[in-house]
Amino acid sequence: MSDSHNENSNKENLTNPMTKSANPNIPGERYGNQVILTTLNDFFSWAKASSIWPMQFGLACCAIEMMATAATGFDMDRFGAAVFRSSPRQSDLMIVAGTVTFKMGERIKRLYEQMPEPKYVLAMGGCAINGGPYSLYGYHVVKGVDRYIPVDIFVPGCPPRPEQLLEGIIKLQELIRQKELLKRESMIYDPKRNSPKTNQ
Repeated sequence: MSDSHNENSNKENLTNPMTKSANPNIPGERYGNQVILTTLNDFFSWAKASSIWPMQFGLACCAIEMMATAATGFDMDRFGAAVFRSSPRQSDLMIVAGTVTFKMGERIKRLYEQMPEPKYVLAMGGCAINGGPYSLYGYHVVKGVDRYIPVDIFVPGCPPRPEQLLEGIIKLQELIRQKELLKRESMIYDPKRNSPKTNQ
């Protein structure tokens, strides 16, 4: 009975070649059980989103949560994003995890400029997003890392839990899949966009 059922299902797949892929993570249409029809743009977007290499880089207490996310308890590797690289030249994701001081801001910008294209930035925690608890009286703390580098994903919290960081990575993967291969927006960053306002 089961063999005849399998044969009938295989015949249905062959008669209707444009059936949806059984694996939703693989873009395109499946032809039977052997061939998947997709576009080059969808294939490269899927490959990039499934092989994110974060930089091994942490600033403060949010970095502890980032380490816990990469550990076995939460297993960030199942999303293809747990290969932390020690060199910015081998990374395509910078997770700014912690407090950014003005002295450290220039170093972060230098690391960002050394990363190859395409590159992405995830601001993790209130300190990296807007200065956190130091935003009012912390004269030495940058009121948001986006004053130095462009940020793609913001993950709020003090500090965010590993589940929140995983959700931010999933959102980043969705963002990568939406970008077209040959029609990428300009990556020229204008520092005046979010520069600190001075009283004149």
